Amino acid sequence: MPTATVADWDDISARLKALPAAVDGYIETLRTGIRQGIVPARRQVAEVFEQVKRYGASDGFFVALGANAGPDEGSLPASLANDLSANAGAAAVAYGELADFLAHELEPVAGDNDAVGREIYALQSRRFLGATIDLDETYEWGVDELQRMVDEQESIARQIKPGASVAEAIAFLEQDDSRKLHGTDALREWMQQTSDRAVEELGRSHFDIPDEIRALECMIAPTQEGGIYYTGPTDDFSRPGRMWWSVPEGVTEFDTWRELTTVYHEGVPGHHLQIGQAVYNRKTLNTWRRQLAGTSGHAEGWALYAERLMEQLGYLDDPADRLGMLDGQRMRAARVVLDIGVHLGKQRPDGQGVWDADYALEFMGRNVNMNDGFVRFEVNRYLGWPGQAPSYKVGQRIWEQLRDEYARRAGADFQIKEFHREALNLGGVGLDTLRTALFTD
Repeated sequence: MPTATVADWDDISARLKALPAAVDGYIETLRTGIRQGIVPARRQVAEVFEQVKRYGASDGFFVALGANAGPDEGSLPASLANDLSANAGAAAVAYGELADFLAHELEPVAGDNDAVGREIYALQSRRFLGATIDLDETYEWGVDELQRMVDEQESIARQIKPGASVAEAIAFLEQDDSRKLHGTDALREWMQQTSDRAVEELGRSHFDIPDEIRALECMIAPTQEGGIYYTGPTDDFSRPGRMWWSVPEGVTEFDTWRELTTVYHEGVPGHHLQIGQAVYNRKTLNTWRRQLAGTSGHAEGWALYAERLMEQLGYLDDPADRLGMLDGQRMRAARVVLDIGVHLGKQRPDGQGVWDADYALEFMGRNVNMNDGFVRFEVNRYLGWPGQAPSYKVGQRIWEQLRDEYARRAGADFQIKEFHREALNLGGVGLDTLRTALFTD
């Protein structure tokens, strides 16, 4: 949300004032679910309880937002400052009431089974992809794709340090101070320089990038949750697209080899180019297609497509940078196998029974270079959001299939810039709709 002016803070105050009623409505929806026997898994309730409690604490997000309010120039009128403080406090109280409901009403009646089953999973997969896929074929493809990522990583690890395993190559790189950034100011500056270079160079070769979306601001987020994300420009471009890094408390060092591909994923040619291009096309796309439509498979699939494209264009020629890109791609492939495996009750890849939450944690831990807390958070997210995590890698697969089919039909006349222009000019759509739009004469 914009925070530069007094009017901006007046808007924020109004939104905070409306939050308690929204929370009350959400609680009533969950109570209706209890009455109808439609409840989430107990694991999910416990996870959300901890998050809600943290945000509603006396030193949590809402109270801090009210306490640190102020425009870029000048100060807030006393009446607005008082309203902000009161409304932020009321929002925190509402989150406290939600936490109390989760702990005392919902968790005691929540379900024990983490898996949602094939019928619900098929609907959720369709929702996140905008495409209907063969779930069993996709599971087997995911197993093969994960092995391909492992083999590629192991090969590159040996290029970084002869005879090294992936873990040994990572440990070697983590000791290389020339590949480190110290402090969030250095991180933000590096992100911005990397992004600006990509916009300038790709705009001359592989993409049409309008002037309106050449501005991309790289930001350090005010929260400390650990996520990296993108927010699109306003419809009139008065606020540009932004790449945000929510740096966890206490983290002060960052490895460029690990994060380079993230800048391309969130910025150009990833989310910023895709979403910014849709916003720009006001003359041909309505507000729904510019700002609200689309799917995770379309957006995140494109972002992973963009990562691989940058490798193919030579931006990841350094083996360390490629290892970082593959670290993320391997995680996304592992999520296909894990997510479908758990929710459909598939046989485990090791042949030792059926997928469950404990095996999912073990499996994920073996396939990502992340700490135990991150692995736990991620697996719990997959268990509670069926079909979402695979949409990244499956979406990438579909985007690459569409590009290859486009090239096959064009033959010697194929120009990748034309494929990118035609596909992105359609705005946000499901992937089945994208296929139809590209190939229906």
